[in-house]
Amino acid sequence: MTLQTPPRYLFIGGLHRSGTSLVNRLANALPGAGGITGSAAPENEGVYLQGAIPHTALSGRPMHFAINPAEHLTEDHPLNSLKTRERLEHDWAPWFAPDLQWRVEKSPVNLTRMRLLQQLFPMSQFIVVLRHPEAVAASVASWVDEAPATLIDHWLAAQAQMMADLPYLHAVMILRYEDIVADTPKALRRIAGFLDLPETSTPEAIADGNQQYRGATEMTASQAEQVARWGYQPGLHVVPYEGLVQHPLRAVREAAAP
Repeated sequence: MTLQTPPRYLFIGGLHRSGTSLVNRLANALPGAGGITGSAAPENEGVYLQGAIPHTALSGRPMHFAINPAEHLTEDHPLNSLKTRERLEHDWAPWFAPDLQWRVEKSPVNLTRMRLLQQLFPMSQFIVVLRHPEAVAASVASWVDEAPATLIDHWLAAQAQMMADLPYLHAVMILRYEDIVADTPKALRRIAGFLDLPETSTPEAIADGNQQYRGATEMTASQAEQVARWGYQPGLHVVPYEGLVQHPLRAVREAAAP
């Protein structure tokens, strides 16, 4: 009797309007990988299709969830249990194609749940998507009644928390939206390398969505100093960023390197 290898999970997270849906589509295009399809959930996000981790209308709010202590879930959370894992798999299973090597689940709130998800699915991997904070602030302005400077402060706080979580994660990669739109085939190759899957052709033409936000409110000098580590500068300017890939295997790290 041959035992079937269970699928592994790739969780994609990031602030709203950062490009998580774009990365989800790229990952789903890879042979052996696939995401949630056919559901009525917004953007087919798995967070809406499960009852294991409570997700109310007050959860996951744009430019709020990432600095809400109650939504930062780690390995110490009471939901770190076999029961939670089994409920997640039960609720998600109908929405994934059979025989996948990788189940790709994209929800912005994964940004603050990576440590718990790693405990529930020990062989899972994570992609965090970043986008210029001025573009994010301008993009969510119609959703959130806050000043641009406040939204950028939220961006900074969210990434600071994410950085504090990174040492606990075995396998995580940070991708910038700007690098994806500048060279999509390269970004797709990196994702394939991170998952140890064969490469494929780019599934779609991708335009630079930041262009529509030219003239948006710029960061303050203090904010600019803090975001410089990510290669972001005032006026939506972007400079090279060394990137980050963590994985136990050197071959995977090299295949996914910038």
